[in-house]
Amino acid sequence: MISFEILKCSAKSRARLGVLKTPHGEVETPSFVPVATRASVRMLDTPEIEALGSQLLICNTFHLHVAPGEERVASHGGIHGFMKWDKPLMTDSGGFQVFSLGFGSDHGVGKVLKEEPSDRMIEDGTQPQRVRMTEEGVHFKSPMDGTQLFLSPETSIAIQEKLGADIIFAFDECPSPLSDDDYLRTSIERTHRWAKRCIDAKKSDQALYGIVQGGGDRVLREWSAKEIASMEGFQGFGIGGEFGYDKASMGDMLGVVTDLLPSEKPRHVLGIGHPEDFELVAAGGGDTFDCIAPTHYARRRTLFTSEGRLHLDNQRYLDQHEAIDPTCRCPVCTTYSRAYVSHLIRANELTGLKLATMHNLYFFNEKARQVRERIKNDEI
Repeated sequence: MISFEILKCSAKSRARLGVLKTPHGEVETPSFVPVATRASVRMLDTPEIEALGSQLLICNTFHLHVAPGEERVASHGGIHGFMKWDKPLMTDSGGFQVFSLGFGSDHGVGKVLKEEPSDRMIEDGTQPQRVRMTEEGVHFKSPMDGTQLFLSPETSIAIQEKLGADIIFAFDECPSPLSDDDYLRTSIERTHRWAKRCIDAKKSDQALYGIVQGGGDRVLREWSAKEIASMEGFQGFGIGGEFGYDKASMGDMLGVVTDLLPSEKPRHVLGIGHPEDFELVAAGGGDTFDCIAPTHYARRRTLFTSEGRLHLDNQRYLDQHEAIDPTCRCPVCTTYSRAYVSHLIRANELTGLKLATMHNLYFFNEKARQVRERIKNDEI
């Protein structure tokens, strides 16, 4: 089980400082949560992940179920023993894969669009091409070998129990931002029914989070938050899906949701966490939040700095002797020059991508620490 202690509530916003206590240690919140999809943060080993300031990781239930399988992971003492991570862990439910392998793949979109779509093309009753949804659960094809797979609230919980994370999530549908109002309402109703089945299915003492959906619709968000908050059996809450089409609307929508959730329980914002989002998430009442951005951008040769993003495959960096970010104290910035890291990246050396990942992960964790400090100092 977990407990959550609120240390301070901001007078300026919904931001709060807290301590999330788990069987594998404590997490100072608000906290950025790196994504360890297959029990690995790409390019890094476990000691490096910890040394770069990570407090809590989130792993992917669907992908670990596909390979190596939850039974194999359980034989090593769960994910903690498998990857030798003795700090707090979350597992998602597989709900995001309902979208990413379904309508997301069909339409080539992510869960967040940059602008309001001109056509809400997913109507109620529509099925994606590669995923089949029923009331019982979701039928997938394995992305590795095409094997038929099935996830339901009950199977998702059973898999997560064997994986053994401290915090697990209810199985939901993450709806596409291209869904029309009727589809979105039907999807949310299904998520609510599945949430109750997850509560009934759980046998372990892991902390179970319910998930609030609703897209960018305030009325649907309020309805979902009230429904999920009313269910007995959730120790915390996830806030999923997309929130609108500009950063201000995201912050407003988070506030709508967190105002309706029990204040004494932690809230996790799913899949949101670029550096410019940190203050908005915290000010909206989020306690933890995950994002693939540090590793995703590093593999695309982009590094985050206090002055913006650097694309180190650009030739001009080969003549720059300063650190990637002169204000940064990560092992990369205190050791190597922009020229060296740029050379490695341009030469397609894996070490270059590793150093980029190390810097980005440190930068994100340090950004979260700065947000906590600013809340402490009444600046957020």
